[in-house]
Amino acid sequence: MQETEIHDLSDDADYAASQQQGSASMMQCESGKRSSSNEPEGAEVVYMKDNVTIHPTQFASERISGRLKLIKQSSSLFMTWIPYKGQSTNARLSEKDMNLYTIRAVPFADVRSIRRHTPAFGWQYIIVVLSSGLAFPPLYFYNGGVREFLATVKQHVVLLRSAEHANVFLVNDFQNPLQRTLSSLELPRAVSLSIVPSTPVSGGESASQENGERTDVDVLDGSPSIRQFYRRERQKVHDPARDISMQLLEKFSLVTKFAREATSQLFWETPSNAFSLFERGSSNLSATDSSQKPRDDVLELPVPVPPDPLELDKLSLAWGKPRQPPLGLEEWATFLDSEGRVVDSKALRKRIFYGGVEHKLRKEVWEILLGYQSYESTYAEKEYQRSNRKTEYEIIKNQWQSISPEQEKRFTKFRERKGLIEKDVVRTDRSISFYGGDGNANLSFLHNVLLTYSFYNFDLGYCQGMSDLLSPILFVMEDESESFWCFVALMERLGPNFNRDQNGMHSQLFALSKLVELLDAPLHNYFKQKDCLNYFICFRWILLQFKRELEYDQTMRLWEVLWTHHLSEHLHLYVCVALLKRYRGKIIGEQMEFDTLLKFINELSGHIDIDVTLRDAEALCLCAGENGSACIPPGTPPSLPREDGFLFNSELDDTVL
Repeated sequence: MQETEIHDLSDDADYAASQQQGSASMMQCESGKRSSSNEPEGAEVVYMKDNVTIHPTQFASERISGRLKLIKQSSSLFMTWIPYKGQSTNARLSEKDMNLYTIRAVPFADVRSIRRHTPAFGWQYIIVVLSSGLAFPPLYFYNGGVREFLATVKQHVVLLRSAEHANVFLVNDFQNPLQRTLSSLELPRAVSLSIVPSTPVSGGESASQENGERTDVDVLDGSPSIRQFYRRERQKVHDPARDISMQLLEKFSLVTKFAREATSQLFWETPSNAFSLFERGSSNLSATDSSQKPRDDVLELPVPVPPDPLELDKLSLAWGKPRQPPLGLEEWATFLDSEGRVVDSKALRKRIFYGGVEHKLRKEVWEILLGYQSYESTYAEKEYQRSNRKTEYEIIKNQWQSISPEQEKRFTKFRERKGLIEKDVVRTDRSISFYGGDGNANLSFLHNVLLTYSFYNFDLGYCQGMSDLLSPILFVMEDESESFWCFVALMERLGPNFNRDQNGMHSQLFALSKLVELLDAPLHNYFKQKDCLNYFICFRWILLQFKRELEYDQTMRLWEVLWTHHLSEHLHLYVCVALLKRYRGKIIGEQMEFDTLLKFINELSGHIDIDVTLRDAEALCLCAGENGSACIPPGTPPSLPREDGFLFNSELDDTVL
């Protein structure tokens, strides 16, 4: 059905009116659902929409179209999305790759929320977020139908609008007795962490957290709301003999003050401060959850740790090559011809992969690794490029420098971004002498580059964490213009990490979960048991490329290794797997819950041996081979998307995979 009007469903009356359209949509697909032989016996297709599309990358040319269905079986509602066979516009996507995106019979009992996006220009899309915290890629409705989809869902499950976000709809399984009971109480929904009292809350207040509770991933001006990512229930011991009221109260006991404080400090706490933070949290945990402590007279037996299926130490010795000294000036000259061109780029990248680069060479080498300069450029061409780019940078910079105070009063977006940048710059790497002290000119350069980038890429703007990514680049380049263009090149790959829909981060966390499942199934199953399957414990690792976990020089060494793309352009995911496997015995042996696991992961900062970790990651990448590559959806950052023109084929093939 063609959607005749696109506007926000701002009140329940408007939403209720759309239910009639949903009913009409169901009637239209009635004949199709009766004749379909693909559905299991007793299943009823209550909604079906063709030409619903997923974009593996942020480019419109990379698209997979398919058919979206809502299927009711018994009293449960399921959602499926099946791609059309041979309808991908990306020639690199095989049928196996497309199957990575297939959504097969997801029960709405496992769905936390549905977020609807209505851009001023373009097509509406939705993001379905599971209770685990993982989200499916955005589903674009090129022929309309979002309102009908939501209306149909509301007819079969409890669907309530979030109190915080008008376009977020919270899902309850209507057949779940606990959820049905809470829904009938009409308790407040979607309580923000920022307004949750630090003292123990009453049952009514906790109920709103339990059910509306973990709201959809939100981004304020592009900044990821890290605290919302980590909201979860603590594991509880249930006594069947307790009455229903006690079960409800037990369910209402949510995340402790410890977990809330810990996750809210993921960005700005130093390792020493983080330790004291967790010490504070531990005392709060003991005060609020003392009833769940084991009794002193109970002997705690050690938990057996399932063996590592790959035996990481032996694997690293067999597959991982020893690290080499950094690339020096004399050896660097052997890779260049008389005019400054790189003779063998593959050999150069391999050499840097195994040893990194001496600091005095980094400026010249990083320009090439990041793509600011070409491997084939001569000395003269590189100098010409620097001159042209410097002029272009000054033109962009002048756009915000020429804004008068009167203009700024009327330019809200500029004021907001400028304020965020100024706030972040003064607390970025101040312990490094390059940025230390009052009146440091390098802080002004950092500020200028970030604000200029927010004008260069106005759609993305500035997001918290970008200053961390720029800091080492400016430290190496020591030039404002060259730092800017190297940062632009880096953000071409990492920019999707900061997108408002968080699709870039979700795709990497999804790939990480698949890699752990492939390379260490027992560890993956443990995370599943402890409700950590979303892998948000690794969020900061991926977002900032381990910058907060390593010493400054180690960060630069890791980055230049990652930028070579020697074995994989997603080596950072194998680094994540290597760290998790390295400490798997401690994680499983101590039966770490989410709170303690987050504490442990955060306290690894400053205690990671980068050489050992890189050797482990190399071994895991080689061992995984093509199976590992198949775990990573095409277009997952930091992949560079193809810049093809927009292709759209409206003729749909009825054959589905």
